[in-house]
Amino acid sequence: MLNDRPALRLGLLCAIALSMGACTAEEKNGGRGAPEVGYVTVAVQPVPVTTSLGGRTVAFEMSEVRPQVNGLIRRRLFTEGGFVRAGQPLYEIDASLYRAAVQQAEANLASASASAEAAEERARRLEPLAKMQAVAEQDYTDALAAARMARAAVAQTRAALETARINLRYATITAPIGGRIGRSLATPGALVSASQAEPLATIQRIDPIYVDMQQSSAELTTLRQAIASGGVSQGGAAVRLRLEDGSAYALAGIVEFSEVTVNEATGTVTLRARFPNPNGLLLPGMFVTAIFDQAIDPTAILVPQPAVQRDFDGSAFVYLAGKNNKAVRRKIATSRTAGASWIVTDGLRAGDRVITQGIANLRDGADIRPVPASSPQRVGAPASAKTAEKSK
Repeated sequence: MLNDRPALRLGLLCAIALSMGACTAEEKNGGRGAPEVGYVTVAVQPVPVTTSLGGRTVAFEMSEVRPQVNGLIRRRLFTEGGFVRAGQPLYEIDASLYRAAVQQAEANLASASASAEAAEERARRLEPLAKMQAVAEQDYTDALAAARMARAAVAQTRAALETARINLRYATITAPIGGRIGRSLATPGALVSASQAEPLATIQRIDPIYVDMQQSSAELTTLRQAIASGGVSQGGAAVRLRLEDGSAYALAGIVEFSEVTVNEATGTVTLRARFPNPNGLLLPGMFVTAIFDQAIDPTAILVPQPAVQRDFDGSAFVYLAGKNNKAVRRKIATSRTAGASWIVTDGLRAGDRVITQGIANLRDGADIRPVPASSPQRVGAPASAKTAEKSK
């Protein structure tokens, strides 16, 4: 037994040394061993290049109601702010003079027609006499000329009658287009003229309605070059709207065209989208924000925003779950956000495991226990507490 004491003492010393080493490793990790972290495996995927542009709503059609004849307004035939249809009477101008002009033109036409009949009859009677040389050839020639002049006079008076009838129709001012009409700028009794500068009212068609957006010509040029080089592909034409109060407009629109010239004062290009507006919620002149996918990046890598950290110089970095369960610090380059993720343009490859959970106290090269971020996190008592419970 005495001979076994040195061996027993040596075994006790070894056990104490091993336990101290284990305790030192646990102390380095807060007494818990390697921390558990959640990761996501990144992949290349197509991501739309979303553009948000401020814009103004513009009426689909707009027409200023103007008089085409002179006269006093007798009646207004519409309700201000209401809807009118194309051809609906809006104003009635005193038509007394225009009715009289029509009657005069009708009388002139009747007189010219009678004169033409007489001239043609005289030419017909002189024709056989001229052939028998019973009358001078010149007399027959003059009779034919007089008949032609009479027919021309009939045509002139008929055109004058048509003009008089048109002016009489213009005495009733009708809506050139259908839509919502604004306030009336003239009241009954006002004298209006065909040459006046101010319109009587304005009609606007607002279903559908346009939205004009302004985009920097530099941004548009960069996008077109990227599409031409194959870096991105052409996006869809669907557009969504955010209203002035921050709410979303329920109906989607479509991009119709972009202007072919750049505004020299602002350096922007106008893009126009068309939206359905059946309830009249959108009114001309409203400020809105248009959101649409102008292109699609087919080789984008998305990283959840909580995984991306910033260094003192503002550069971005992430932690990866590397080989041998070690944390690896990796610098990355980001371009923009897409929803709740950053789009990474440099620093990552498909298949990298980016740590998104448990990154608060990570260091480069630290031991970790990586699990998929979708896995439930294991919650338990600290190792020191478990040891205390066992000792009880």
